[in-house]
Amino acid sequence: MNGDATVVGGGLAGLVAATRLAEAGADVTLYERRPDIGGRVRTETVDGFTLDRGFQVLFSSYPAVERELGADGLDDLDLRPFAPGATICRPGSRSTLGDPLRDPRSAVPSLLNDEVSLSDKLRTLALRYDLGNRDEGEFFDGPDAPIREYLRDWGFADDYVTNFVEPFYGGITLDRSLATSKHVFEYTFRAMSRGSIGVPAEGMVALPAALADRAREAGVDIETGEDVETVRIAGQGRLPFRTGSADADGATVELADGSTRETDAVVVAASPPEARRLTGVESIPTEGVPNVTGWYALPESAAPDAGKRILLNAASESPNAVVPMSEVAPEYAPDGRALLAATFLGEDSLERDDGDLREDVRDALASWFPDREFDELETVDVHRIRFAQFAQPPGVHVDLPDVDDPEGPVTLAGDYTEWSSIQGALESGRKAAAAAREHL
Repeated sequence: MNGDATVVGGGLAGLVAATRLAEAGADVTLYERRPDIGGRVRTETVDGFTLDRGFQVLFSSYPAVERELGADGLDDLDLRPFAPGATICRPGSRSTLGDPLRDPRSAVPSLLNDEVSLSDKLRTLALRYDLGNRDEGEFFDGPDAPIREYLRDWGFADDYVTNFVEPFYGGITLDRSLATSKHVFEYTFRAMSRGSIGVPAEGMVALPAALADRAREAGVDIETGEDVETVRIAGQGRLPFRTGSADADGATVELADGSTRETDAVVVAASPPEARRLTGVESIPTEGVPNVTGWYALPESAAPDAGKRILLNAASESPNAVVPMSEVAPEYAPDGRALLAATFLGEDSLERDDGDLREDVRDALASWFPDREFDELETVDVHRIRFAQFAQPPGVHVDLPDVDDPEGPVTLAGDYTEWSSIQGALESGRKAAAAAREHL
């Protein structure tokens, strides 16, 4: 296959789309407005600490991860896994709720955990069996409901939902109210039961870096620091046009500096607001869910004894959870230091002072670990992200755009064509490339 393709956006979806087009024989140029690729998956170094842009993790069992990286590529990420399950915390109390099937050592403490009844533990195993036997394509089809209603229909007690699911899935969906689509719960629950959750030793940026290496090997020309101003369909002009452009012969991509590139096909893999502006596709979701992640350091000798499990706040919403990052991935902190990540949910957290957030974390840790002192807890950085995910209430996935919704030789790539996740972004890139090939 010959032809010329242009990809707008260097996030996960754009990198996958560009690679697949280049591997199919196209001449591909990718434009990314930021200095670096990765989109929302970024990592920075501050005072020797590795900080991902917001608390992010990689599900090793996501089908698209192995498909785009290969088994060896996933190994090359050097994933540092969390221990399955979590620790439920409240003042003066910590209790383990693990996965005995993947972590047999957690069987006894999980059985003795009085935060969750025996019947709910057995019900969790039944849910795992049910979801584990479903086909991949079934998860985002059919009737939908909020997660809370879905769990109630399964018979789970309010205590189980309040003590475990609210903070745990609050961290995944950024919605402690559990008003998110049950489809997200079902898919991620199955993914957790099939594989591990972890972070690469070099930070989450290792994922887009690996995808970019594959793209360059395929011949993709990656241009960073290049902002695309418009996409124009040959003979029609700037998008959107309502008629007559479906069979247009090529397109023109205009950059912010006024230069242009003629191309046979365009894959728009920009952020949702930018993708809507460039293509005029109004079904692209632009309502974002915010997240605040605080990164905190203290001497390694003063770190909480958390093992490799997330600490869930069962007594308060601030912080929602505390994550022992350097316990999971020692590479995230300099020698002799420990790094914690704390997540805060909701619009209000965006406006709160750094010092107030740190005090919430310190007070929570002190109440969970009364035998330790946390006066030396320091703020390394705070990430306030207004658009961490697009909102996913029940029914939203039915109305998401298809990759070929734009007019002319233009396709969409982004998790907003699937569901808000790394899996969704990677899968969307694959589908966008397939659709774009029809115009080459």
